[in-house]
Amino acid sequence: MALTQRLEFRQSQSLVMTPQLMQAIKLLQLSNLDLVAFVEEELERNPLLERADHDGGADSAEPSSNGAETGQAEFSGADDGDYSGDGQDGPSGDYEAAPEDWMNRDLGTRTEIEHTLDTGMENVFSEEPAEAAARNAQDAAPTAYTEWGGGASNDDDYNLEAFAAAEVTLSSHLAEQLAVAFPDPSRRMIGQYLIDLVDDAGYLPPDLGDAPDKLGTSRETVEDVVRVLQTFDPPGICARNLSECLAIQLRDRDRYDPAMQALVENLDLLAKRDIAALRKICGVDDEDISDMIGEIRHLDPKPGLKFGSTKAQTVVPDVYVRPGPDGGWHVELNSDTLPKVLVNQVYYSELSKTIRKDGDKSYFTDCLQNATWLVRALDQRARTILKVATEIVRQQDGFFTQGVAHLRPLNLKAVADAIQMHESTVSRVTANKYMATNRGTFELKYFFTASIASADGGDAHSAEAVRHRIKQLIDAESPSAILSDDTIVERLRSDGIDIARRTVAKYREAMRIPSSVQRRRDKQGMLGAALSAGDRSRDTATA
Repeated sequence: MALTQRLEFRQSQSLVMTPQLMQAIKLLQLSNLDLVAFVEEELERNPLLERADHDGGADSAEPSSNGAETGQAEFSGADDGDYSGDGQDGPSGDYEAAPEDWMNRDLGTRTEIEHTLDTGMENVFSEEPAEAAARNAQDAAPTAYTEWGGGASNDDDYNLEAFAAAEVTLSSHLAEQLAVAFPDPSRRMIGQYLIDLVDDAGYLPPDLGDAPDKLGTSRETVEDVVRVLQTFDPPGICARNLSECLAIQLRDRDRYDPAMQALVENLDLLAKRDIAALRKICGVDDEDISDMIGEIRHLDPKPGLKFGSTKAQTVVPDVYVRPGPDGGWHVELNSDTLPKVLVNQVYYSELSKTIRKDGDKSYFTDCLQNATWLVRALDQRARTILKVATEIVRQQDGFFTQGVAHLRPLNLKAVADAIQMHESTVSRVTANKYMATNRGTFELKYFFTASIASADGGDAHSAEAVRHRIKQLIDAESPSAILSDDTIVERLRSDGIDIARRTVAKYREAMRIPSSVQRRRDKQGMLGAALSAGDRSRDTATA
């Protein structure tokens, strides 16, 4: 067969991801803080964009609805189709803002528990001294204020936070002691290098890495410097593991005797609550082992946390859910998290009359298009969040009314079908978004849980509700009747929940609840300590 050339016309459909479309998709999954940062960059980059005034903006600019003024919807539990809100379409409505159809594109759906010694030891310490010290320091800190002429300053630039003292970081605290401890510049340089390796909890890497090779010195010299660093304040700093950290603190208290050394070297047994084995290794009786464990509880496993570090950002809800007057629920967007921007059409009109260069005209035309797109994209984002949140409230009405035990199984497809969107859109909307309810603040993804079949053939149960029920059963158990996983399975099946034993074990471990054996040892140890304390108090009273 001979090869020939010919022209053919074919018609096909394809999805073209324009930069604006990609950016609009990205806007959906941004948190409120990331969104504010993105809008700030656009305000600096685009001369036609400006912030909206608190009174709604100037008359010369095109206002952005942004969902800030229209971000309300109401849901009545008596009528599944009762959605109302100013400017908000119903579940099957079409959007008016551009981009018109990118929400419904098939873009694909968004598709651990480590058991270590530290996690096993977390219940050994009743309260971390670092947290207690931080709280006491905060309570004891005086409030700084200044009065002029008997009243507060009316200056707009007055900032009370400017009077707050800067936090002392762990690195700076250790560096101050380093200058005194090492007069030799070479050793001071080694010490500073090691201080830079200390993490927020106050620990050095276990093997110090390749510090000797990088510093051009011997490992013995590095070890000598480490030993000096471990004498710094706070006690326990610059340790390489938990045992070494506790040993340093015990030496500082002059309590590191052979029995305590044996206890510190066998922390794995303490984490398992194997008191009998510890008593045998340490060579002490029940009263002494109880006192030794009490001393361990008062040590600080993370001494570095006493000092300033990056503060955790407070969660700001994107949606508020409040009880309605008719027994339903009122869903409202948090306007404080919605950036309000305007497109200055008057400025663009004046510029278009004076600009003569083609390059300048093209630049300002692009700025106008980008500004208009951003306003519409922000409005579309707000409407979509409100729509998804309202449907979640409708689906999970039992949770808001009666609590977590009535949380229903829910997946992305159920919400997407109800509001006629794609699952990927719902997944992006629920990422990094929070809802403030009468039962607390929850991430939107919290309401999407797997289903567990019912034992009697009724409605399925939510996995989160089952976890809550397991925790209730364990919290209510008595020290003399610890519930095993098999017993919990029987209790749940009597409540109509068909669940396997391995699923119970998985949920229990996810909630960081130890096994029945460890819980029995823990509660028996606590009971024995309480009885010993009672006996000592009676002996003291008799004496």
